[in-house]
Amino acid sequence: MATDQKLARRKLFTLAGAALAAVSLAASPALARDTVKIAFIGPLTGGNSATGLGGRNSAALAVDLHNAKPDAKYTYELVPFDDECKPNVGVQVATKAASDKSIIAGITHYCSAVAIATVDTYNRFGLPVVVWGAVLPEITYGNDYKEIHRVNGTMINEGKMAAEFLTKQGFKTFVVIHDTTDYGKGQNKYFAENLKPQGGEILATFPVPPDQQDFTAELTKVKELKPDVVFIGGLTPLGVRVRSQMDRLGIPAQLAGVSGIMSAGFIEGAGPAAEGTVSFHNGAPLTKYADGKAFMDAYAKAGYREDPDAYGPFAFSAANLIMDAIEKVGPDRKKVRDVLNTTKGYKALVGEINFDDHRQNIVSANVYVSQDGKWVYWPDSAYATGTKKLPGKAASN
Repeated sequence: MATDQKLARRKLFTLAGAALAAVSLAASPALARDTVKIAFIGPLTGGNSATGLGGRNSAALAVDLHNAKPDAKYTYELVPFDDECKPNVGVQVATKAASDKSIIAGITHYCSAVAIATVDTYNRFGLPVVVWGAVLPEITYGNDYKEIHRVNGTMINEGKMAAEFLTKQGFKTFVVIHDTTDYGKGQNKYFAENLKPQGGEILATFPVPPDQQDFTAELTKVKELKPDVVFIGGLTPLGVRVRSQMDRLGIPAQLAGVSGIMSAGFIEGAGPAAEGTVSFHNGAPLTKYADGKAFMDAYAKAGYREDPDAYGPFAFSAANLIMDAIEKVGPDRKKVRDVLNTTKGYKALVGEINFDDHRQNIVSANVYVSQDGKWVYWPDSAYATGTKKLPGKAASN
């Protein structure tokens, strides 16, 4: 029976074209169902929009596929909001979504600085949300708000993986450039505390505003220090600027950062200079997921222009988790919250979802490298086989 269900689920994914057409049939009088609204909140404009649009598209695909199910109790409508990756804007749109009683739950936030700024709002209005991309641990672990859930991992395991992997590659000395938001500070904290036990040394740390454009002063000092690695504690725009300016100043160090820089936007913005950049992300490649190919086929057939990007699968999984909860208990915020709180063994695109006592999914981090214009899973890369060499000056192992 389990095999039959799995095959049926895959068939649903791969027949996305037919599923999208079936959505219109669900609206016919004979198949009329009550409509339930779900919010999607992420950066749809600005320097982090590649990830935000990929997340929105993935959540929309989940909604369309769910609406095509003949046995679904409700028809779902995704209501998108642009938080611009700005905390003040995020609080505004979170308030707008949470105060709209027709919105039952939310798929919320890629940017950690926004996600941490909005948790009080969701708690105050009683809107259950599932975070799909933000990695700051305090979003779930810094409070006991029953409304806050997260399907992706945190920078704790990403930072640990970064420290372990980079030192195993022979890198010994590091400089950290991090933005001054909670996100950047957290990246610096969790990377630094995991690096020391691995034998790595941080030569200098440079906190910078997230919108800083010119890094000549910081990078001149970096050049003098001659570190093996420049570690970025920030998002794509910061990573692009630092990578480009490192080349201009002739700094040969390896560039690395956790999932904040792992986006199509980084590779596009940095261009050829992105080659060999290493990143660490809680998600596995889609090829490693049982339904990964089916998801990509469905995504392609739906005609989205943007790539789902690194966190699209998590947004897709969050949307399905929410809709399945609503199917169980109806469009009632408190009841949906309570169902989400007890999530264990939920089969999702990104694997099994199990929430701990802070409603945080437990996942493992993975290593990726920018290779030939795309992010490649490290074990599958030419760098792992030795065909290509990382640009940094690693010591011999």
